[in-house]
Amino acid sequence: MTESRKDIAVIIGKLVLVSLVAALLLGLAYVPTQEQLEKNEIAAKKEALSQVVPSASDFEPVYGNEVNEDGDRKILYYKALDSSGNVVGYAFFTTQSGAQDVIQLAGGVDASFNKVTGMEVMKHSETPGLGSKITEEDFKGQFRQLPIGDLQISSAGGSIDAITGATISSQAVVDGLNAKIDEIEEQET
Repeated sequence: MTESRKDIAVIIGKLVLVSLVAALLLGLAYVPTQEQLEKNEIAAKKEALSQVVPSASDFEPVYGNEVNEDGDRKILYYKALDSSGNVVGYAFFTTQSGAQDVIQLAGGVDASFNKVTGMEVMKHSETPGLGSKITEEDFKGQFRQLPIGDLQISSAGGSIDAITGATISSQAVVDGLNAKIDEIEEQET
């Protein structure tokens, strides 16, 4: 073997060794990082539930027949309970197609299905400065104690003022909430 080929073999050997060490370190960091991300997601969901039905002191999951990737039954929604165990409303997580991607929402409705008690945006990829305004208090605040009959964009006869330049994102939030509330009401009544 010539000197230049030996140099190339040494360089390739070093690159392989560095790649193996990097892969090992990434693998070791992945597991605890994933565990922490899952804990953070659970905490964020608990916080969102308390935001969308603030009168509740506990949330009881209602399971469906479908199972998730871990083999556990999927949670359809939550019964929002007061300190005496009475149902004061229902809370849920849902997804809806937005202008750019899927919007993940948390929502709440009172026990009589007369009012939306609140809405939170859990995750979105809407356009910064336009559709992303669905996360701002000016928009989210419109959903607190909103009569169900008014859960439409104002141009369609409802009480929700769409975000200027982001009508699709605004409509997606309204559509997602309406669909899930209808689903829960059908199941509960």
